Amino acid sequence: MERQNAWDVYSDEEVMQLEELCGRYRAFLDEGKTERECVDISVRAAEAAGYRNLSEIIKENKTLKTGDKVYAVWMKKSIALFQIGEEPLEEGIRILGAHIDSPRLDIKQNPLYEDGGLAFLDTHYYGGIKKYQWVALPLAIHGVVVKTDGESVKVTIGEQEEDPVFCVTDLLVHLAGEQMEKKASKVIEGEALDILFGSRPLKGQEKDAVKHGILRLLQEKYGLKEEDFMSAELEVVPAGKARDLGIDSSMILAYGQDDRVCAFTSLDAMLDVSELKKTACCLLVDKEEIGSVGATGMRSRFFENMLAEIMNCMGVYSELALRRCLASSKMLSSDVSAAFDPAYVSAFDKKNAAYCGKGIVFNKFTGSRGKSGSNDANAEYMGEIRRIMEKNKVAYQTAELGKVDIGGGGTIAYILSLYGMEVVDCGVAVLNMHAPWEATSKADIYETKKGYMAFLKDA
Repeated sequence: MERQNAWDVYSDEEVMQLEELCGRYRAFLDEGKTERECVDISVRAAEAAGYRNLSEIIKENKTLKTGDKVYAVWMKKSIALFQIGEEPLEEGIRILGAHIDSPRLDIKQNPLYEDGGLAFLDTHYYGGIKKYQWVALPLAIHGVVVKTDGESVKVTIGEQEEDPVFCVTDLLVHLAGEQMEKKASKVIEGEALDILFGSRPLKGQEKDAVKHGILRLLQEKYGLKEEDFMSAELEVVPAGKARDLGIDSSMILAYGQDDRVCAFTSLDAMLDVSELKKTACCLLVDKEEIGSVGATGMRSRFFENMLAEIMNCMGVYSELALRRCLASSKMLSSDVSAAFDPAYVSAFDKKNAAYCGKGIVFNKFTGSRGKSGSNDANAEYMGEIRRIMEKNKVAYQTAELGKVDIGGGGTIAYILSLYGMEVVDCGVAVLNMHAPWEATSKADIYETKKGYMAFLKDA
């Protein structure tokens, strides 16, 4: 079943709308390179759109009613937005769920050392990466350092033109004969992904003079000492802004599009819809890339707890009502899919691959090798989704993540499906997925937002 390229049917007005959306998306990527930064952006956007902080409503013992808009933040790294619809919560809600963490390098708790007259920061990679892709690349540091007195110091180095950048060093090709005989998984070992941090020695210091020079600089500029690394969350990401890709500027090249492309379109759709029959929720969570674990991952009770609080503020909470609400809900697990790449055709089943420019991608199931670990949406739900997309003239396609025995992957879909709700994965097709720089089609971004809005209104 050949799907039409979305670019073929756009009017000039639609192209203008597409470019406006993608311009805001690039700005979102530039400012939101960590989950904390994405939450900060989301809070500002939500409050500008009339959303109120749920914790303040609870503290002031206020009530909620149809039409009210609230948001809840958990540990500064996950956020849920709710817009109260006309129908009873017990009859279910409509959820857009994406993740805002991306593969990266995390700085360890005891990271700073000197060797050979150079200072390095020791790292531990986060999520699934090809380690060799992270060498000899301009890198930036984003995050926070929390001192023992509770002061939180925000750190962003490497994004402004006047900032220094960092890198993981690589062996020159002239001496790399032995290295190049290794498997790709072994060319660069995880413990070799340390970033070059400085080289200027502190005058008068005999031992570890470069390290001491850096510690003095950290003290002078940030008020930090070496022990403060123990309570820091510092993420190493590619330095630089999102850019248009291709001579026709039809695509976007940027870090972190898995899964911030779906997080942005979910948030934007949520902020644009109004007068809903069913209560809508936009859920942006952390830790998906490492199994959705921890207090800020989808496996935590954050979402369930916030839904219970909303029901309580509406005077309809009971444990049974909450369970009925969850079981009657429907969700789009807003996550990316692998775009067909002609350079690696052997990895794809061309009949069941996602193609750039052909619209939002629905993955009936994910998982790997025999659908292991997947949520497999039922035919009835897929039929309903098709009806909604076609009614709203959304360009869409279906796909699998590569050939059956090649590999696979997972999302947060199966976790929400444990409540008994209808769930299907859908989002934007991505080239270079999990690489430092990923590529997406502007048309797919535009169609994905349209699809998310259609779901919230009509599901």
